[in-house]
Amino acid sequence: MVIVQEADFDAAALAARLRSGTAGKAGSIVSFTGYVRDYAENAPTRSLFLEHYPGMCEREIEALCAAAQSRWNVLDCVVVHRVGELRLKDQIVFVAVASAHRGDAFAACEYLIDALKTRAPFWKRETLASGEQFWVQQHEADQHKTEQWDTPSQA
Repeated sequence: MVIVQEADFDAAALAARLRSGTAGKAGSIVSFTGYVRDYAENAPTRSLFLEHYPGMCEREIEALCAAAQSRWNVLDCVVVHRVGELRLKDQIVFVAVASAHRGDAFAACEYLIDALKTRAPFWKRETLASGEQFWVQQHEADQHKTEQWDTPSQA
């Protein structure tokens, strides 16, 4: 299940839905919830505005989920990503992976969140308490982390 939406989400309900959908075959569900945080150095963050490329964004996330399912023993996964104006401490993203074994679930979940940061077409504009606005640039470390998944040592 891949959803891109403005509305907030209920992480517990999403995890329960994933668990129910695996019909008792999941020995583990690993989830990640990301939040708007204050990471600007010159003034506190007031909000983050997320834009996306509708249609293409969902297709890219679905492709990432398919890649995770082909690489690890993944029964199912859920990705919910919010767009629009988000305030400090709001939930941004939820990723959950169900698998028979925890190792596969942890690896697939980490892969998905890393790949989302660099491959899904989202753009983030941060607004500081001062009113200053700027587009958040992709960090080289995030790109490097995603590229590491393409090496055999991450299998």
